[in-house]
Amino acid sequence: MAVTVETLEKLERKITLSLPVDVIQNEVATRLKKMARTVKMDGFRPGKVPMNVVAQRYGYSVHYEVMNDKVGEAFAVAANEAKLRVAGQPRISENETSPEGQMAFDAIFEVFPDVKIGDLSTAEVEKITTAVDDGAIDKTVEILRKQRRTFAQRALEAPAEDGDRVTVDFEGKIDGETFEGGKAEAFQFLVGEGQMLKEFEDAVRGMKSGESRTFPLAFPADYHGKDVAGKQADFMVTVKKIEAAHLPEVNEALAKSLGIADATVEGLRADIRKNLEREVKFRVLARNKQAVMDALIAKAELDLPNSSVQTELNRMVESARADLKQRGIKDADKAPIPDDIFRPQAERRVRLGLVVAELVRSNALQATTEQIKAHIEELAASYEKPADVVRWYYSDNQRLAEVEAIVIESNVTDFVLGKAKVVEKAVVFDELMGQN
Repeated sequence: MAVTVETLEKLERKITLSLPVDVIQNEVATRLKKMARTVKMDGFRPGKVPMNVVAQRYGYSVHYEVMNDKVGEAFAVAANEAKLRVAGQPRISENETSPEGQMAFDAIFEVFPDVKIGDLSTAEVEKITTAVDDGAIDKTVEILRKQRRTFAQRALEAPAEDGDRVTVDFEGKIDGETFEGGKAEAFQFLVGEGQMLKEFEDAVRGMKSGESRTFPLAFPADYHGKDVAGKQADFMVTVKKIEAAHLPEVNEALAKSLGIADATVEGLRADIRKNLEREVKFRVLARNKQAVMDALIAKAELDLPNSSVQTELNRMVESARADLKQRGIKDADKAPIPDDIFRPQAERRVRLGLVVAELVRSNALQATTEQIKAHIEELAASYEKPADVVRWYYSDNQRLAEVEAIVIESNVTDFVLGKAKVVEKAVVFDELMGQN
C-alpha cells in the first residue's frame, strides 16, 4: 500500500490510499461464497443458489461493504504509520488517476491541534471561600419548619395575611373576554410567597372570607403565557377560605421527625451544618474550577477541529430536542434549531477539552484509583445507605468514567491554582447559594 500525506490548511490533511484491485475482488468473492451457503431465494433450496445468481442479487452491496471495510482499514493503518491524531471521520472519495491494477482513494480529514499553554504563573485566578455561619443554619431551620407547617382555618372576620393559605375563586378577562387559564375555582396559594403575580397577592391580602374584589392586573411582557404576556386584564376574586400557618417548634420532636440520629436541637443544628458544609464545598469547588478553566482558555493557543465542534453541536442540538420532547412539545425531534445558537458554547467545550487533555498529559494529572474511590465515598456519605451508593457507582463503567472526569478536573484545578497568581475572595453563604 502506497501512502502520501498532504497538508491542506491548518488542521486539514489528505491521505491518498492505493489498494490492489485483486484484493477487493478476492474479498468480494469470499463473502459471496459464504453468503451462498445460507441465502434463500424463490425457486432454489437453501444453500443451492447458483453463484452467478447470488452475485447478481447481492454483488453490488457486498462490493460496497468490502470497499468501506478495506478503505477504512487502510486509512487506519496509514494514519497510524504517519502518527496522525485524527479528529472526526474522514471524507473518502475515489481518485480517478489510479495506476493499473490499483484503486486509489483520497481521504480528507482533520487532525487534533498542537496545544500551546502559556506561562500559568502570570495568570490571575480568583479563588473564593465561604463559611457556614449560624445565620445559614438558622435560615435552613426556618426552611425545614416551613416544609412541615400545618394550616388551621382563621375566624371569618380575620383578614388574609402573609403566610396564610387562601382558597379563592377568580376570573380574569381581557377586553371583556375570559382567556385560557384565567378562571379557577377553589384555587389555593400562599400569600406573600411569590406564587402569584404581585397585583394578585396585593388584592387578596387584607380580604376576609366571603369577600369579593375586582382589580386590574398587567401581565409582564416576559410572562410565560404568550397569549396574555404584556396585556392588561381585569380580575374578580372571591375569598372562600383563609388558613393560618403553624410552624413546628424547634425541639426534639422536630429533630426526630427529620430522622436525625441525635434527636436534639444541638444534633439537628450539627446535622444541618454538616450537610451545608458538604454542599458549600462542592459549590466552592465548582466556582473555583470555573475560574481556573477560564484562565486556562485565556492562556492557550490552538486551532479548533471543525469536525469536533460539529460533533459537539450535534450533541447539543439533540439534547435540546430531547428537552423539548420532555416538555411535551409536539414534533420536538423535528424542531428547527440553528447551530449558531450553541456554537460559542460548543467551541468553548471543545477548546477546553483539548487544553485540559494536554495539561493532564504533560503533567501526569490523571485520576488515581484512590482519588476516584475517595470521591465516590464522599458523594455517598450524604445518603442513608452509603455502601449501596458506592456499589451503584462501581456497577457501571459510564458512571465511573464521569467520576474520573470530575477528579481529573479537580487535579487540573489544584495544579493551576498552585502555579497562578491567586486572589482570595470571601463570599457570603447566601451569595454562593443564590439566595436572597
